[in-house]
Amino acid sequence: MAAITAKMVKELREITAAGMMDCKKALTEKDGDMEAAITLLREKGMAKAAKKADRVAAEGLIFDGVSADHKTAILVEFNSETDFVAKNPEFVSFGKKLVELALANNVATAEELKAVEVDGKTVETLVTELIAKIGENMTLRKVEKITTDAGFVATYSHMGGKLCVVTELAGEANAETVEKARGIAMHVAAMNPGYLKPEDVTADDLKKEMEIARVQLLDEGKPEKIIDNILKGKERKFYEEQCLVKQVYVRAEDKETVEQFAGDNTVLSYTRVKVGEGIEKKEEDFAAEVAAQING
Repeated sequence: MAAITAKMVKELREITAAGMMDCKKALTEKDGDMEAAITLLREKGMAKAAKKADRVAAEGLIFDGVSADHKTAILVEFNSETDFVAKNPEFVSFGKKLVELALANNVATAEELKAVEVDGKTVETLVTELIAKIGENMTLRKVEKITTDAGFVATYSHMGGKLCVVTELAGEANAETVEKARGIAMHVAAMNPGYLKPEDVTADDLKKEMEIARVQLLDEGKPEKIIDNILKGKERKFYEEQCLVKQVYVRAEDKETVEQFAGDNTVLSYTRVKVGEGIEKKEEDFAAEVAAQING
């Protein structure tokens, strides 16, 4: 008798849309034969037509755009089921159109963008039509709108749109300063800082880091009387590694920090969005749910 795993049950459920326990029973009866289990479920009328909208869309791209005055930036996460479809010219063209519509209609959320009308049809309807045409589920999942009165914004797209960053800098937008902002956005994409500046680190976060460092130092056999001095250096190192403005700029030829590179164009904020963030967790939870059902 073949062992029936949670992964097998999950796969059968995705194919047939039948209940988890029905899938487990079918696989057990057919000794793990997937095709035979599918046939059995169909014979019993338990296999349903899988709906495209039920399939997880965790691939896709982040599309970015900036207003002409560099006061507003938009990031739109448009998901697909597979990376293959994310490279489809119609998918890419539609994603770029979503950014244009978001900027033109001053929207700030995915729901607002879905409600925008184009030639008598809502964006949500256009997404549904594209799903039907390409044959794969797609989701307009997220819209990030970043506006500034104190400075200007710029964007950087990494890995063809798998990751996008918006940086907000003080000062006026011109060719030189926008390029500077894009360079810092590229740095954020590469280094993924946890905080903008040391002042943003919470007391609890710092306390936790220092407690971990203290235990490590004790384990290394460092004398208790010198640990506090060592921890001061550890705290400084933590800020240098985790705070954007204190990090060494990735393009710097010397030890110039991001703060020094920015100069008078102080970094005011950054926004970093990666395709599918949070969706993987949902998948893991589902697998755990299946395992719990089987083991139960």
